[in-house]
Amino acid sequence: MTMPQQTLNLIVLISLAACAGSKDSILPRNGASMKTIYTEHFNDIGMRDPTSVRKALKARPLNADAVDLAGYTRGVFNELDTHFPRLPNPSLVMYIFPHLAGAERVPVPGYATTFPMYRQVEYALPGEVPAIPTQATD
Repeated sequence: MTMPQQTLNLIVLISLAACAGSKDSILPRNGASMKTIYTEHFNDIGMRDPTSVRKALKARPLNADAVDLAGYTRGVFNELDTHFPRLPNPSLVMYIFPHLAGAERVPVPGYATTFPMYRQVEYALPGEVPAIPTQATD
């Protein structure tokens, strides 16, 4: 099956039209910086102070009486290491005896190398292995 000539011509024209723009026509060099745009936006909506943005969003105030929520928040450590611990993947050491390599039979001295026992890192499902105790903070 061949494509009709009109369809082929249309595809070629669309492809050429897509490449007609230049970088400067798409992203002009003379314009406001991102900082200027950001500042003007917050000035337009009447928020010149970062604390007014926080109050507008009804967020927790930043003050000395703030309660430490470290035990209640999610973080990288308590998400991955506690719930999905890595299973052991021991390194194996192999000694390569001196040998001749390649068609030219180049001498290669003996050496030791290490590689992991398993091809990829495996993770335990929650509850499969005992939990790792975390350090208590005072």
